[in-house]
Order: sequence, then C-alpha cells, then structure tokens
Amino acid sequence: MKRRLFVFWFALAILLPCFGYAQDGKFVLLASTIGPIDAGIVGALEEGFEKETGIRVRHVGAGTGAALKMAEGGQFDLVLAHAKALEEKFIKDGFGTVRIPLMYNDFVIVGPAADPAGIKGMKTAAEALKTIAAKGVTFITRGDKSGTHVAEMELWAKSGVKPAGSWYHTYEKGSTGNVPTLLFTDEKQAYTVIDRATQLSVRDKIKLAILVENDEAMLNFMSLIPVNQTKFPRVNAEAAMRFVEWMTSPEKGQMIIRDFGKAQYGAPMFFPNSDAWRKKTGK
Repeated sequence: MKRRLFVFWFALAILLPCFGYAQDGKFVLLASTIGPIDAGIVGALEEGFEKETGIRVRHVGAGTGAALKMAEGGQFDLVLAHAKALEEKFIKDGFGTVRIPLMYNDFVIVGPAADPAGIKGMKTAAEALKTIAAKGVTFITRGDKSGTHVAEMELWAKSGVKPAGSWYHTYEKGSTGNVPTLLFTDEKQAYTVIDRATQLSVRDKIKLAILVENDEAMLNFMSLIPVNQTKFPRVNAEAAMRFVEWMTSPEKGQMIIRDFGKAQYGAPMFFPNSDAWRKKTGK
C-alpha cells in the first residue's frame, strides 16, 4: 500500500508540469506533510500567496518521511515537514538547504472518555504511555515514519518503553494521514498520539477525549526546507524563496497562521513561529 501511494505521488510530481504547471517562475511545487493539508492551513497560505503574487503553488501530501523522500528526486521546490531528525538528514545529504521555522501546534493523547488506562490529567506523555503499556490497553500507531509517528516514538523513548504486543496496533492505512488514523482509533475506542489540529477538525465526529496535554515534550514544530538548486538545477529556487519569505512575514503568512481556525473552532489550530515573528512579538 505504501509503495503504491509513493508511486502515485512521485508520478503526480512528474506529470504536473505536463499539464501546464511548468516551472517558469510562476509555479512552486510543495511536498508537504499531510496534517497541515488536512487542517486547511496549507491551502489558505497557497491561496493568499497566489492572490498577492500571481505565483501558483501546488502541493502533494505525504507523511514527513515520504514527503522528504519524494523531494530527494528533485521534482519539488520546497518541503513542509515536522520531524527534526529527518529534516536534518535531508539537509546533511545535500537535498535541502536549510530548516526555516514556520509554525507549531502540539500533540495530545486521546482515548475513550471512560479512560480504562486511567491516564487522564497526567502531567507528562511519558507517564501516560508507560501506564498504557503496563495495562495493555489498545494503542493505535500510524507506523509509517511520518512526522507524527516519529514524534510518537520519541515520546515512547522518553517513557522507557519499547511498544510491542497485541495491544500496540499499527493502522494499515496510517500513511493516508492523521484524520483517517484518528477516525480509526475512535472506531476501536483506543488510545493514540495525535496533533491538536486534527483533533479539532474532527472533534464533532468522534467520541474520544483529550486525556493528556500541555506537555512541552509534545510541541510539534513545522519547518520549511528549500530543495537544493545546486543539486537539482530545475528547482525553482527564486519562486520558492518568495513563498518562504511571504509565509514567514509577520504581516502576511504569519498573520494567517495566527488566526487560522479561531472563527470555526474558537481556538487557533497553529501558532506562528518564524524568526521574524518571534523577533517582532518577543514570543
């Protein structure tokens, strides 16, 4: 399944230019982690940038690991990812140039409202995960080396537990994203680690509750990485950097990020985190 999805995304990246999306200075192709796409923020940023500059941005979504892998072929101009170790390797291997902070939200641990594991209100994810493992209650993982999966495994490492056994279930369609994974977890009335934006976006469709939150270890930082034009001459570095500069501007993209989701959910889905934003606001 994962191989078929990857072949599809890669073929799409190659075929897009054939349908009029030539990299002529007026087009940027973005490989993006799925969560921000499902939440709608990627589309909002693309629309705002195109409206102001006339430069079209189109994205292909995949888990962070797969998105970075796709970009290694030189068919993309920019990557949006959220797994620091994978991003740093991408740059070290010469495929990307630099990690540029864009925004963040956080992960939460969700589970049945009845909470058979008894983790509600625990201060740290590590403590909660250790308890889930000790009690052997069902936990769903994406298991696909996406940013969410990488973050989950880092939390398990902090707990001192190496998750395995019948209670630890890999969702076979985990590579399709956080929304399907969360809906599957709700169907099974199990536990999982998920980003808050995903939980907000489907909260009216599920019965699962947020049981553990506000642990600094669960912050979810998202970065932009321009693909290396020196390695891939066809990369549209100039237009990609214009998009980066627009998204990281305190007056433009960062304002969209700051307000996104407030009207619909009563709370922001993401928080601005560019260097320019933090310098201007002191946050």
